[in-house]
Amino acid sequence: MRLGLQVSHFSWPGSPASLGPTFGRIARDAEEAGMVSLWVMDHFFQIRVIGPPELEMLEGYTALAFAAGQTSRIELGTLVTGVTYRHPGILAKTVTTLDVLSGGRAWLGIGAAWNEQEHRGLGVPFPPVRERFERLEETLQIMLQMWSEDEGPYQGAHYSLERTLNSPQAIRRPHPPILIGGMGEKKTLRLVAKYADASNFFDVGASQLKSTCEVLRGHCADVGRDYDDITKTVLTRLSLSESGAPAPSGEPTVSVAAAVDKLGALADAGIDDAILGMGNTTDPDAYPLVAEVVRQVSGITAAGR
Repeated sequence: MRLGLQVSHFSWPGSPASLGPTFGRIARDAEEAGMVSLWVMDHFFQIRVIGPPELEMLEGYTALAFAAGQTSRIELGTLVTGVTYRHPGILAKTVTTLDVLSGGRAWLGIGAAWNEQEHRGLGVPFPPVRERFERLEETLQIMLQMWSEDEGPYQGAHYSLERTLNSPQAIRRPHPPILIGGMGEKKTLRLVAKYADASNFFDVGASQLKSTCEVLRGHCADVGRDYDDITKTVLTRLSLSESGAPAPSGEPTVSVAAAVDKLGALADAGIDDAILGMGNTTDPDAYPLVAEVVRQVSGITAAGR
């Protein structure tokens, strides 16, 4: 199992001047600890499960480009970009630029979008859910076309592009990996099977994750896709401490041993990679513990420990 880090909270002391130095240090600490990926939310306002909308929220791709300049190995992506946030042709250029400037470390994380409040706040159209999924499939088709040798036109129900030119092309071949976020069994997982290199699930418990993986396996069979070609990832909350006692802030923490047990259970459920949302992300003392977890779980696989 591989570990990644998601940074979803940017309301740090000394903001806004502190945000660049703090985020840069987090990126470097995560890379040094052996985490393979760094993810940020792609939102305009803070989301309700984290805090009120007035809290600080950085633009996702600008933040990842900054992190790319602070690091050399860790992979970079949004978890996830709502399909409504950017025109697909511009999104292809944005992710490609991140990939080129980072030396081939970009991911496309994408989903159907859900946060109507920030759409209305900034005047971004928020169509009904059916249309958002139609746009998501067209966007995936456009991205793959722009990452191919075909620079011809694209005509869909919602998007019309006269020339899908993308120069320079991405460094990663055949293209930056595509991760689709969500667990919807009829639409989201079907799109994963057809287009994606990875899926991202919420940590809803081992039993439900096993069931979700089996639904994805069925969609792969339907479209002739090898299920094992798709990396199954889960976003889980996991803050570490030596003792596993609550942090001074009251944030629950777990010991290294407890973290390894939890991640092993996720692997048993069919999960390949875990992306951690850490309450103590800014604590540099947490990352030696992360490094030890990385060492211990590196041999755990979704096929068994």
